[in-house]
Amino acid sequence: MSFIPTNQQRYMRACMVCSIVRTEQQFKTSGCPNCESFLELTNNGEAIHECTSQVFEGLMTIADTNKSWVARYQRLEGYVPGVYAVQVEGVLPEEVIVAAENAGINYIPRDGSVSEALPVDG
Repeated sequence: MSFIPTNQQRYMRACMVCSIVRTEQQFKTSGCPNCESFLELTNNGEAIHECTSQVFEGLMTIADTNKSWVARYQRLEGYVPGVYAVQVEGVLPEEVIVAAENAGINYIPRDGSVSEALPVDG
């Protein structure tokens, strides 16, 4: 689990795919622990700025993403334990969305703009 020192909090960013929160340096050094296979953030400043956001709301720490009802509600099941944002503002480039879907990720924007509500029979 990553620790963010108090004096580094202004450099926090959230992944727009999984919403994990890390510092820009942590993303640069080791990428996203959940999405690195298709985002390729390690040592890629441009990708970090395209695929992560400094604008996010709320923080939650999840120790076991497979047992937590909050993780289930936030669509974080199976991700690494860590600090996650409740909502992340930003728009992923279309090619990143395609790469995520090719990697088997059902991408749903984390900014609250898309509801996962079941369709109403009518």
